[in-house]
Amino acid sequence: MALQQHKDANLRYQQQVDNSRTYVLPFIEQAMPLVPGMRVMEIGCGEGGVLTPLLEKGCQCVGVDLDPIRIELANNFLSSYVQSGQLRLISKNIYDVDFLGEFKNSFDLIILKDAIEHIPDQSKIIGYLKNLLSPNGQVYFGFPPWYMPHGGHQQICNSKVLSMLPYIHLLPRPLYRALLKAGGEHSSTIQELMEIKDTGISIERFEKIVRQQGFTVTRKKHYLINPIYKYKFGLQPRTQWGPVTHLPFVRNFVTTCVYYLIK
Repeated sequence: MALQQHKDANLRYQQQVDNSRTYVLPFIEQAMPLVPGMRVMEIGCGEGGVLTPLLEKGCQCVGVDLDPIRIELANNFLSSYVQSGQLRLISKNIYDVDFLGEFKNSFDLIILKDAIEHIPDQSKIIGYLKNLLSPNGQVYFGFPPWYMPHGGHQQICNSKVLSMLPYIHLLPRPLYRALLKAGGEHSSTIQELMEIKDTGISIERFEKIVRQQGFTVTRKKHYLINPIYKYKFGLQPRTQWGPVTHLPFVRNFVTTCVYYLIK
């Protein structure tokens, strides 16, 4: 049962804007004020909805995404900011030499919203971000811990049953693939879900990488109910119970989303 926002770019953009304005920006602003002229980059910007409230605050923004179709959509949604020069939208790999040459030590804030769990070699990219940050810059991450009920993104399945089954992504690879195939999922969906199985990240692994790469956590927030579930399932967001956030490994199974700022 693929959700409507998976097919409707306009709806997806509007949900991104509301989520960013209501949850992401307030989280960031408790650690660093967002002021006009601040330089912000989002990696995996999609349709640009997360950046929209930052643009409204007067930030100078760059959105990067490997998918040119989503960059084209962002250009349509945010054409006035692109035309004014306040926003640049780029379909490029941030590891490209010319990208680093242009943006070395440029950004006061880098955003990865629902992105890090899709990226191979997460240690490499988190370390690499130091090259793009200004001296006092920070990085925001928002992601679902891998072991949570739908940490495998199985909600993108066309099968209503498979899309709602919790924890099936934790099955051994052959069993998981066979289940998806038996459920009638398209080969492209199966490939995407298997790739996510390779790149999903736990809270412990993320925090370990952050320490290893010389960053410190400046703020974090764990959710029992992910804010985006308001749009997907009609559920009201709820922060995680305090004691659970301190239970290593166990917290991953019952925490559907985490926010982090690091510097």
